[in-house]
Amino acid sequence: MSEGPLAVMPHRWDPRDYQKPLWTYLERGGLRADVVAHRRWGKDEVALHWAAARAMKQEGTYWHLLPEASQGRKAVWDAVNPHTGKRRIDEAFPLKTRTRTRDAEMMIHLRSGSTWQVVGSDNYNSLVGSPPAGVVFSEWALAKPDAWTYIRPILAENDGWALFLWTPRGRGHATRAFEARARDAAWFTLRSPATETDVFSPEQLARERAELIAELGSQEEGQARFASEYLVDFDAAAPGAYYAALLGEAERDGRIGRVPYDPALKVDTAWDLGIDDYTAVWFFQQAGREVRVIDYYETRGEGLQAVVREAIATRAYVFGTHHLPHDVMVRELGAAGRSRLETLGGLGVGPISVGAAMDPEERINAGRLLIPLCWFDGERCAGGLERLRTYRKRWNRTTRSYGGPLHDEASHAADAFGEFAANRRGAAAARPARRVAHEPLGWMG
Repeated sequence: MSEGPLAVMPHRWDPRDYQKPLWTYLERGGLRADVVAHRRWGKDEVALHWAAARAMKQEGTYWHLLPEASQGRKAVWDAVNPHTGKRRIDEAFPLKTRTRTRDAEMMIHLRSGSTWQVVGSDNYNSLVGSPPAGVVFSEWALAKPDAWTYIRPILAENDGWALFLWTPRGRGHATRAFEARARDAAWFTLRSPATETDVFSPEQLARERAELIAELGSQEEGQARFASEYLVDFDAAAPGAYYAALLGEAERDGRIGRVPYDPALKVDTAWDLGIDDYTAVWFFQQAGREVRVIDYYETRGEGLQAVVREAIATRAYVFGTHHLPHDVMVRELGAAGRSRLETLGGLGVGPISVGAAMDPEERINAGRLLIPLCWFDGERCAGGLERLRTYRKRWNRTTRSYGGPLHDEASHAADAFGEFAANRRGAAAARPARRVAHEPLGWMG
């Protein structure tokens, strides 16, 4: 056994052959690794054992991030190794190495003085305690990219390590980051399809493909899922996606990149409000027919005061019109009968344009017409672009046909984008909008 971290591990574990390049890089002191690999590659298994090795050797705080904490509990904290029947965390962190296990917080305290915790990257800015010495981003393609923006300087200061593990979900922030990192000598990158490992035989892969097609009830759906999850295909078709092809054209045309804020142009916004759900806000500047999409904000479970403070007050833009959907007029019992429109006005958001009620397909068609006119800031709009790429139709397994839009995490960003597309200044198919003027506060410009 080596004299590196394997030598201080509290149990016997060896990486599989196809995992060894990653493990060797980490053992030799590598600090940044990005691995995109097929399902059942053992991504979380490697991460758990590496964190255990480091936590036993170097006292510190270690985080294992999933897109949401609930996913972390299912995929890591409570996960059982089918080959041994033991919980994976008990294999990596045997009970004899611990001083305390806190199930509610999904945290383990080790005798070495280190702590290891499963957390959600959706609430990255709420993480407290000692700065981390090592961080794992699991299912990175589904995580909020802002989480890495927040954690990166902490690790740089601590000389800490970061490990990104994921399976493709179309072209998004994870794909763009991987391709950039592959050209950076400071990063270890590995792209590992199932055809290049020994996890599945050709016969098993053929069966997996056939079963996905049968389970999803669609040749197109099954092939796309197989290409993405087993062949690690970044460009696998996204069946039923509304905007993915148009955004692919924008990427190829160079319309997704750096789009700076122009102080000479006012910034219009478009919102989709969700108090117990996601709230999405897009930021646009219009120059003739050209539409510059310069920023995007998203949060979950925040009240309007917090949304206005984080999305509007912290941005030094000169604001124009704020576009909101018709349901902003609904009065809320918990707000003394005030509507969200009145609440926003009281917070200094204005002028507000309230869109007319419309069929979702109208917003979608307006969005399709708008995208060819748009230039997107690839960094500040990364989260929103990922949402637009994954916005798709519902697949009805019974009728084997597509229905209307699927309501999921992507629909809020898509609805806000469509709201602006349908009601913006100069929109060819704009519907009448009811304008309600509110004088903005000083910091609103």
